[in-house]
Amino acid sequence: MSSFEELGLAPPILAALRRQDYSTPTPIQLQAIPPILRGRDVQGLAQTGTGKTAAFALPILHRLMQSAEPPPPRGCHALVLSPTRELASQIAGNIRTYGRGTGLRTALLYGGVPKQAQTRTLANGIDIVVATPGRLLDHLGDRTLSLVATGIFVLDEADHMLDLGFIADIRRIVTMLPPERQNLFFSATMPAEIAILARDLLHDPVQVEAAAAAITADGIEQRVIFTDTQRKRPLLVEIVGRLRKGRILVFTRTKQGADQVVAFLDRARIPATAIHGDKSQAARERALAAFRGGDISVLVATDVASRGIDIDDVTHVINFEIPHLPEIYVHRVGRTARAGQRGVAISLCDPDERSALRAIEKLTRIRMIVSEPFQLGGASMRPRA
Repeated sequence: MSSFEELGLAPPILAALRRQDYSTPTPIQLQAIPPILRGRDVQGLAQTGTGKTAAFALPILHRLMQSAEPPPPRGCHALVLSPTRELASQIAGNIRTYGRGTGLRTALLYGGVPKQAQTRTLANGIDIVVATPGRLLDHLGDRTLSLVATGIFVLDEADHMLDLGFIADIRRIVTMLPPERQNLFFSATMPAEIAILARDLLHDPVQVEAAAAAITADGIEQRVIFTDTQRKRPLLVEIVGRLRKGRILVFTRTKQGADQVVAFLDRARIPATAIHGDKSQAARERALAAFRGGDISVLVATDVASRGIDIDDVTHVINFEIPHLPEIYVHRVGRTARAGQRGVAISLCDPDERSALRAIEKLTRIRMIVSEPFQLGGASMRPRA
């Protein structure tokens, strides 16, 4: 099969895809859509950027259209669980785009905003709920949402759920779902605890895989600078200052660290802003909009926010701190070299981070280019054409 028409999707969904100029399914869509349409459980190994959202959203919309059964009050037919506000918002937006013309309604539930409007949306029942675990549990606890009629459950970015400590919440949510349901489980990597969760949730699943999850994109030039921790901030200023053009994403491990880096850049007269879990949803959206629009060229983020940053023209990712888990490195640097473009990933590594760097190189099977700061100026720092 080489087209969405051959997959057998309903005409309104095909019309929505045509409006978006989507004509050829991605590999993960070709593998996942047929078994989902047949009602099978699916376990998918796929990174962000592979077309994964459409791989589950399109067949869910099709199946709900075919059933034509309205959801009960305060109930939903399908639940998509996402680890972060940004990713949940992105998924809900895509589902609404694909579902335009189907008559199906989608609700978005996440924290950082008042619950009252969400409660009103749920009151008469909703076809699809996209939610983060904490806010979903709030609504379930308040009895403003019931999952007794939920026949399709999607767990997206399962490994990121593990990183954020949501596994216990997920297991609690699952106990409120009907035992007879379709489960769709997607993860970029498969650590042991995630493999156990998949085994517990899924029944005779169809296995699909877009690509080896630990492999970084070919278009990313990966460099490392060995330095001491106290030199990192002035070194970051030097690196960013040498980049006259570009959109730069800087990663820190902690929220406090992100704010400190922004303050240091501001003192150096480099416009920057931070995005992390302590920021309100409105502040996070303003920061992303300023970054997308070019009002600021440097966005400093924690890993909580990394998967919600879906911007095609990030030219540089700078790991101000090396992540503890090598899988997180893969997700971080995956924010650049998207949509066939090229990018540069630079990691600042102090002596205590050498073991984490070795773990990354072992996982990705890539030896990073060791660079000196002065070697990163001018053309050598720009993504190669």
